[in-house]
Amino acid sequence: MGIWQREATLEQLNLRSKETMVEHIGIRFTLLDDDSIEAVMPVDRRTRQPFGLLHGGASVVLAETLGSMAGYLCTTGEQQVVGLEINANHLRAAREGEVRGVCRAVHIGRRNQVWQIEIFDDNNRLCCTSRLTTAVI
Repeated sequence: MGIWQREATLEQLNLRSKETMVEHIGIRFTLLDDDSIEAVMPVDRRTRQPFGLLHGGASVVLAETLGSMAGYLCTTGEQQVVGLEINANHLRAAREGEVRGVCRAVHIGRRNQVWQIEIFDDNNRLCCTSRLTTAVI
């Protein structure tokens, strides 16, 4: 179970995204191991900016989706997680295919959490690095 306090399957994580922005832009959770969570997102008409590149905002949505779900999985009972701050450095453009986000904990505290999310293109090249700070309420 690693760092996670809640038990969940990939199917359950993906079902939670039904009828949300996460589903609308095609984000799918693909891996949940002892200390990380991964998801993929298509680079298509929903996620590109007008110049044909992956929109930076879409990368931030993928990062916040991963960090928020990871944060939730590290809570118990009625606790919830909300984002306080997110930043993203866009390092390489993606034009097609899928990008893959990998989320790992930097800090898991009683009141706040910090998550590092790295986003890779189809050739496993780093496109974006992001950090999300959440509050546990």
